[in-house]
Amino acid sequence: MGRPRQGRGPRRNRVTPAGEIVAIPLRGAWTGNRGVLHRGHEIVRAYASDLWITCRLEFRGRWREQWLPHRYTHLYFHDEAVSLAAGHRPCGECRHADYRAYQDAWAAATGGERPSAKAMNRVLHTERLVRRTRSKRLHHMDWARLPDGTFVLLDETPAVIVDDHLTEWTTEGYRTRHALPRTGTALVLTPPSTVAALRAGYRPQIDDAAR
Repeated sequence: MGRPRQGRGPRRNRVTPAGEIVAIPLRGAWTGNRGVLHRGHEIVRAYASDLWITCRLEFRGRWREQWLPHRYTHLYFHDEAVSLAAGHRPCGECRHADYRAYQDAWAAATGGERPSAKAMNRVLHTERLVRRTRSKRLHHMDWARLPDGTFVLLDETPAVIVDDHLTEWTTEGYRTRHALPRTGTALVLTPPSTVAALRAGYRPQIDDAAR
């Protein structure tokens, strides 16, 4: 796996709940990738395939330098709720137990068999593309049906649902809290399939500051 480099200021490799890749100093609890996105030390594309995963920062002592030519680009996420909102899913290798739990929750939500990685990638990618083509204005859902770990937009600010409140996410971490509405509809950033998995019992890691 890889860790953010120190001493040169933030590189453009952190991911926001909207899926954007930005240069901010906020530390990541998780890494992950979308394929080879960089040339030199610069991000030149948003994704290279429909495989978007979230990985552990450390796994079996593996380490390699970032920004290697023709090797996948390390991305970093503040917490797992951010990575899910961005459209990533748990890695099937370094996070096998979480991957299985996500699969099982997906199956419970759809009433079908455990989906393959390729099937989940395909569905999630379709949901991500809809968000990009409609400038984030896509998923309207009832507040009452949104589970913990779901990201919504409050005006233009991402906020995560935790217990009975919303906590705004900023480039410096979680900040202002709001009461959770009980009626009406929300503008949801987290892909619908992941929202369904959260509702069916998948429990993502959420930074303590959001609580």
